[in-house]
Amino acid sequence: MMSTTPTTSSFGMIGLGTMGRNLLLNLADHGFAVAGYDKDPSKLSLLAEEGAGLPVQGFGSLPEFVSHLQTPRAIMLLVPAGPIVDSVMEELRPLLAPGDILIDGGNSHFTDTDRRAAALEAAGLHFFGMGISGGEEGARFGPSMMPGGDRQAYHVMQPMFEAIAAQVDGEPCVTYIGPGAAGHFVKMVHNGIEYGLMQLIAETYEVLKHGVGLDNDAIGQVVATWNAGRLQSFLLDITKDIFAFRAPNSSHLLLDDIKDEARSKGTGKWTSQVAMDLEVPVPTIDMAVALRDLSKYKALREQLAGQYGPAPTPVPAAEQAAWVDRLEQAFYFSMALTYAQGMHLLAKASREYHYDLRLAEIAKIWRGGCIIRAGFLRDIYAAYQQNPGLEHLLLDDAVAEQLRQALPGARAVVAAAATTGLAVPAYAASLSYFDSFRTARLPSNLIQAQRDYFGAHTYELIGREGLFHTQWTPAHEDARNKQDTHVGEENTREQQVLPNQ
Repeated sequence: MMSTTPTTSSFGMIGLGTMGRNLLLNLADHGFAVAGYDKDPSKLSLLAEEGAGLPVQGFGSLPEFVSHLQTPRAIMLLVPAGPIVDSVMEELRPLLAPGDILIDGGNSHFTDTDRRAAALEAAGLHFFGMGISGGEEGARFGPSMMPGGDRQAYHVMQPMFEAIAAQVDGEPCVTYIGPGAAGHFVKMVHNGIEYGLMQLIAETYEVLKHGVGLDNDAIGQVVATWNAGRLQSFLLDITKDIFAFRAPNSSHLLLDDIKDEARSKGTGKWTSQVAMDLEVPVPTIDMAVALRDLSKYKALREQLAGQYGPAPTPVPAAEQAAWVDRLEQAFYFSMALTYAQGMHLLAKASREYHYDLRLAEIAKIWRGGCIIRAGFLRDIYAAYQQNPGLEHLLLDDAVAEQLRQALPGARAVVAAAATTGLAVPAYAASLSYFDSFRTARLPSNLIQAQRDYFGAHTYELIGREGLFHTQWTPAHEDARNKQDTHVGEENTREQQVLPNQ
């Protein structure tokens, strides 16, 4: 235990990994007396080393940790999502008293948060789930935080969280998100958008390298230039740094030594799964999840690369600058579509789960601290601030004008990639999503006819109420002798099955 701190602490952290330890130090920096618990002595030692001179204490005993906290106690868990959260809570509950506050700051699935909230409320404990984004640096110097659930408990913690959050235009990047598991749901969608943006950047790298024919230094300069303009974002900023980082004792980039197999912790997959449950299309995110999976089949990819021919030939040097400009348009377009898909999912979930989400406030707190912070979030914030009931971001006039200007570049890049054999699945998914949504009449009527033909699943008709089913072929006994009698007779066999209520 560190001896230079107060005898009691106003806040406790369970889990002193990178995020937990840095959040605790962030709180201590702002003058809050805090305590941390972890079973790993090395993590306690690191907290002691980095927290020297700050009002922070570390404990390896859970009862000692809990007894050290001021009452009512406020404790955050930052442990891996899943059964570990339940295990820690079970161990902790006998040590707590009614009125104490528990906060799950990890990436828990929102359905688990709902379940835990009900159990803890029955025990007289306050609980809320809070998504936290920003990585190591954000946790230490100012994250974006998404708390949802027990509003009373959040208001108790609000001054503390507003003090440590990232600040944009003098405002903290934290706000009450909504009831239930709203905070963890919004963080999940944040991570889904993150997957989509990272895949788009990876595909941009692929096009610049193998389509445009730029070397690493030139690619790094392109990324730096874009990041200084309308594409400014945290993810491009770190990509710029990656393209300047040399491998130890060498002249080449460390990036070139990294194996091309991407891992994940599941939050992107959760976004896709929930979107399908809610019937909200998020194809750019879906494709990003799928490509992380596909990347793991390294041996198979190498085998197929040898079987199906050479890599594409880059464009002539004289055309490189023009293609970089087109690619900037395509990236802006696809980036905007990725955010739009996430915001559409949040809007649908808000209605379905009664979260009462304020989409403008969510965009506002994402402007700083979090992994998906970007200049474009100002446009998203303005769109929903002007029209809180905006059904889809594509309907905003200012966004629509920017997309119209960027559309030619998106079409050119996707078309060129397809004809030369470059894989740009997230770019293609974004463009197809846009083209499908701007189509007033999709060919889905044929799908409905097919479903009714083979399964009697019914269909609806334009301008008529009710559900309908058609006998698309003659009766079996007539089929052999009257192969053509069904032609033109559909209306005589059409049956109204069930009127719409």
